[in-house]
Amino acid sequence: MSAALSFHDACASYGVRPALQNISADFMAGCVTGLVGPNGAGKTTLLRVALGFLKPRQGRVDVLGQPLENWSRDALARSIAYLPQSAEAHWPVLASKLVALGRAPHRGAFAPLSVEDEVAIAEALMRADAVEFAQRRMDELSAGERARVLFARALATEAPILLADEPAAHLDPAHQLRLMELLGEEAARGVAVVVTLHDLALASRFCDALVVLKSGRAVAQGVPATALSDAILAETFGISAVRMEGPGAPIISWQRIASTP
Repeated sequence: MSAALSFHDACASYGVRPALQNISADFMAGCVTGLVGPNGAGKTTLLRVALGFLKPRQGRVDVLGQPLENWSRDALARSIAYLPQSAEAHWPVLASKLVALGRAPHRGAFAPLSVEDEVAIAEALMRADAVEFAQRRMDELSAGERARVLFARALATEAPILLADEPAAHLDPAHQLRLMELLGEEAARGVAVVVTLHDLALASRFCDALVVLKSGRAVAQGVPATALSDAILAETFGISAVRMEGPGAPIISWQRIASTP
């Protein structure tokens, strides 16, 4: 496996407020890497830096082995697919038309869809379990159905890197599990999947590796069992874990650590 996306001592700010501080991390091709941490830890900011939306004020970010600043906007859009956090998409547009937007980086402005575009759209709908929704309007779909269509839009880009910002938020448990399975299937195809999550149980079960952020710093990295150690859980999240062996994966529940008077 190789690093598709790398941060080297990267720092970023919103004005004078630091948002990322000396982040060094590798996101590997063929792996699902979870970004976890409390609210305001810098998870979404890290994705924004990778996408070129926010310029680092220090350090370097490499995409597919090349410095981020060397990439054109079009080339970067073909190399990194993005599933944003709050893409509700209650629009009166056919799901297939929305998925077609994922092909925009491969086409000129106002150019019709090519045969290659049509094939990519059909495959993306299939891989996202969204074929049955293709001819339905987005405003007629449930939250879980919309999530799969939006996921298909990202897949249609056919990028080697996929960034997903809280894709499981607002979904019921069954749809959360299926979406995480789909992310794993993309990693099995060789894609570097980076996903921000608040649900540590999902992160520990479905992610190959985790980067734990707190106050803009990476406080732990590694496989879930290491990155979510008892010490990290207490220091970063103020919780303790109850760990039990389950079929196929450990079952973990959490409880808040009572503050000292």
